[in-house]
Amino acid sequence: MSYKLSKSTFVRGLQCEKSLYLYKNHYNLKDPISASKQAVFDQGNEIGLLAQSLFPGGVDASPSNHFNILDSVTKTKEFLSAGETIIYEATFLFNEVLIALDVLVKDNQGWKAYEVKSSTSVSNTHIKDAAIQYYTITNSGLNLKNISIVHINNQYVLNDNIEINQLFTIKSVKEEVLNFLPKITLEISRLKSVLELKTVPKIDIGPYCNKPYECDFKGICWKNIPEYSIFNLSKLKLTKKLEFYNNGVYTIDQINLQETKLTTNQTLQVKTEISKTPCVNKKNIEKFLSSLSYPLCFLDFETINPAIPKYNGTKPYQQVVFQYSLHLKKSKTSSLEHKEYLADPNKDPRTGFIINLINDCGAYGDVLVYNIGFERARLNELAEQFPKFKTQLKSIVERLKDLMIPFQKKWYYTHEMKGSYSIKQVLPALVPELNYDKLNIQSGESSKSIFLSMVNKTFTGNEQLSRNDLLEYCMTDTYAMVEILNKLYYL
Repeated sequence: MSYKLSKSTFVRGLQCEKSLYLYKNHYNLKDPISASKQAVFDQGNEIGLLAQSLFPGGVDASPSNHFNILDSVTKTKEFLSAGETIIYEATFLFNEVLIALDVLVKDNQGWKAYEVKSSTSVSNTHIKDAAIQYYTITNSGLNLKNISIVHINNQYVLNDNIEINQLFTIKSVKEEVLNFLPKITLEISRLKSVLELKTVPKIDIGPYCNKPYECDFKGICWKNIPEYSIFNLSKLKLTKKLEFYNNGVYTIDQINLQETKLTTNQTLQVKTEISKTPCVNKKNIEKFLSSLSYPLCFLDFETINPAIPKYNGTKPYQQVVFQYSLHLKKSKTSSLEHKEYLADPNKDPRTGFIINLINDCGAYGDVLVYNIGFERARLNELAEQFPKFKTQLKSIVERLKDLMIPFQKKWYYTHEMKGSYSIKQVLPALVPELNYDKLNIQSGESSKSIFLSMVNKTFTGNEQLSRNDLLEYCMTDTYAMVEILNKLYYL
């Protein structure tokens, strides 16, 4: 008993034959899994286990470990023979294709298949995923009356305890699966032939590198693409970027502006890359600086957005604040003060966050953020969820100013920004001596996954040291804003 394709490798092969070949024959070349991507995988597993509660009392056909996955086929057959009607991780093998289904259920209508997804809707890829499952299960001799996708209901609001039947939405996809089914046999045959090749398929980069999923072999396929390339040209459609690439234009400074129609900002990016001369609109920058009112608070939030809501009044994937850093300057020449808050992961973080933030922000002066939409949205959400603090929170919202504007509007742009106005690109361009390289946490995604693992009680490191790392990372964000503003003053 052996297999050549699984559900995941079938879907991988539909996306890109080269990715399938590398996965099966050169797995060691796969890109490392980032902390944020691992958090997504862990969250998917958590959701899959929770969804089993929709169908309680089942038996589990999971293998003892991944290397013994074929044992699950035998387990499943034994459960079926024994008359079991609810099987978790039911596993089937047909035509050298192995699939494991999240939940298999027999009710008074017959057998039904349920596949759990952490998404909030059903995608075309989910249909293909379900189709290979339906094909394998029915050809193994089981007559499926229906097959459904179980996904997150993003309108569900937590009220004390999780209501499983409200958290999840069950959508039948049998009709869509049957429409795709006639293609399955040919696709399996095609992908098996790919696996029999003696060399890696000659497939160049393309839109399939990122859709429907970001490929985990980009480190191999994109290794000859410069770190800063034509693919970094701001707000240019991927089809146009690939057209440049296929015509031998790999870097932005290779673009012929006489023959290429670009937007004003794209043209600026190209010209600046060629000349290596900063573009500075001092008049607009001075106008922006003169609009700022001291005392100035430099503010940054960190959030988690768990798929399964943790706190009353929140929805799946809703952003929930758990930390802030605030640097304060009472005047342009005054010394810098710093205030911060980091929640206890064992409690609802929001009330402590609100009380400390209101106190630290004071009653007047501008509150400077980077990308105002995010902080404004979080504060407005908190104002609605905690009415007794609404007046104070709305007051902070009215005081918000966006430090991103001079860079977003290209009043200040240098080639080192690489077409971006994110703080991670602006900071090294303006303040090269200040960066995140030596921090143990270097991104918001990492801080989010670390704190969420503490909330979920799955964190395995030194919690106190990691809390210090979280504070240092967030503090660096607001200190970066302080230094960026200083540079604008002295251009």
